[in-house]
Amino acid sequence: MNTEKLANTLIPEELPALEEFEKMYPERQLKKGAEVTRLAPSPTGFIHLGNLYSALADERIAHTTGGIFYLRIEDTDLKRKVDGAVESVIRSLRYFGLNFDEGAEIDSPLNAYGPYYQRQRAPIYRAYVKDLIKRGLAYPCFCTEEELNEVRAKQTENKEITGYYGKYAKCRNLTEEEIYRNLSEGKPFVIRLKSQGNTQNKITFRDRIKGEITVTENDQDVVILKSDGIPTYHFAHAIDDHFMRTTLVIRGEEWLSSLPIHLELFKVLGFKLPAYGHTCSLMKVDNGVKRKLSKRKDPELSLDYYRKAGYYPKAVVKYLMTILNSNFEEWERKNPSADISEFKFTIEKMGKSGALFDLDKLNDVSRNELATLTAEQTYDFLRTWTDEFGTDADRAHFADKDTLIKIINLICGIGGKKRRKDIVRAESAVRMLDYFFDDTFRPEYSYRFDAQTVNGILDSFAEVYDESDDNQTWFAKVKEVAANHGFAAEMSAYKANPENFRGSVSDVAEILRIAVTGMSNSPDLCTIMGILGKERTVARLKAGRMC
Repeated sequence: MNTEKLANTLIPEELPALEEFEKMYPERQLKKGAEVTRLAPSPTGFIHLGNLYSALADERIAHTTGGIFYLRIEDTDLKRKVDGAVESVIRSLRYFGLNFDEGAEIDSPLNAYGPYYQRQRAPIYRAYVKDLIKRGLAYPCFCTEEELNEVRAKQTENKEITGYYGKYAKCRNLTEEEIYRNLSEGKPFVIRLKSQGNTQNKITFRDRIKGEITVTENDQDVVILKSDGIPTYHFAHAIDDHFMRTTLVIRGEEWLSSLPIHLELFKVLGFKLPAYGHTCSLMKVDNGVKRKLSKRKDPELSLDYYRKAGYYPKAVVKYLMTILNSNFEEWERKNPSADISEFKFTIEKMGKSGALFDLDKLNDVSRNELATLTAEQTYDFLRTWTDEFGTDADRAHFADKDTLIKIINLICGIGGKKRRKDIVRAESAVRMLDYFFDDTFRPEYSYRFDAQTVNGILDSFAEVYDESDDNQTWFAKVKEVAANHGFAAEMSAYKANPENFRGSVSDVAEILRIAVTGMSNSPDLCTIMGILGKERTVARLKAGRMC
């Protein structure tokens, strides 16, 4: 068969010589040991925790070694493309503090290895497909979808491996005459790799994470160029990783089944194989059973879940680091105030088996991280969340920064004797502020005393309250109101003879607290009243009266 004629017939356009691509994309000038890693998602609009998990490893390894971390978009499947998906990927990863050095939609002087969209790189792929056809290592396949489905059904019925190989590779041995007849009839075709592999042969491969693994050679004649002239992922990724000079590919262990195909592709293309590291799947315990996180079952798999719920991004990253590198927690205990970037991330410390993702543990990390923030930092974090996910009322509240700083200091215990450590997320933190604002104040009055007692106390305190009072003066007035209504002004007196009183000063304070905040427990009530001011405080005392 005249394979050169066939190549020119199937791919008639003039394309650059293969050597030209090597000149266009030379070896990167990086220091010895520097790793070039990438994140290469499809533009589907869904970026999940597994992407962040791998991207964090990619970013840390690249930057720890003085290398490059880039973004490539694998958009060979137009059916799955979602508008704005690329921007969503970049925005989501930036939210978690991960930044690319170069790549799609990245404004960088390093962008010398693009285009970073696969569909824009079609001439490179087609040039290599054309070369494989000339070398007799690729051929046209005219099988219809119906024919392929029939083959798959037969293989399944016979309990055979499914795919296009051996006796099932119907178009592999078409004669030259048959090929040109099909072409003259206008039959659509794809280009398949003519595999040289044999499943009887084993290949020992060193995975950078899992260590030595053994796989069988590939014997599948996989599609490398689709009928629309765009390559499949398998073929495109091999060429892109070569010409973008990727040194290390970190990906999920679900790709291990494709490894024989990729090993053969790099071999027939004559490219040096990058190192591969296959991460373990993220697992969770569900009703006592460990299983993989699922898009369908687990909302926490989506990165949007963490942004909408208002998890502090550094907390999510820090928690993932505890899963990614086994020595991270020990390092953090020894270096509690150090930045994560100071940790020497190594691929050798990554887990070889399923990583257990525990939302409760993430919550612990998140509450501890939030407890380290200053009032300014807390305000900035909560305002960022509110701007995107809060209500109109929330956004209006955060416009008054001075008031919000006072409230945050009080709510979080910043500068006090005991810092609050039970706030996990921005969503819940913002709701804790609601009672400070009249438009979101939703009191549930639940007093333990009768209407006459409650109303008398509220009326009496409204008459004497002065927002200029310091805490000592304020509490003296609470005691005075307590004594005037038959309550013990001193706790020692109440404990000594409780039968002599209707209750204690703490009961009176509780009545005031419920009226002003709608809750029986709150931070310092004197400070709350001071933030509200006299007019609003008195209005709440009056509104809190029992009918």
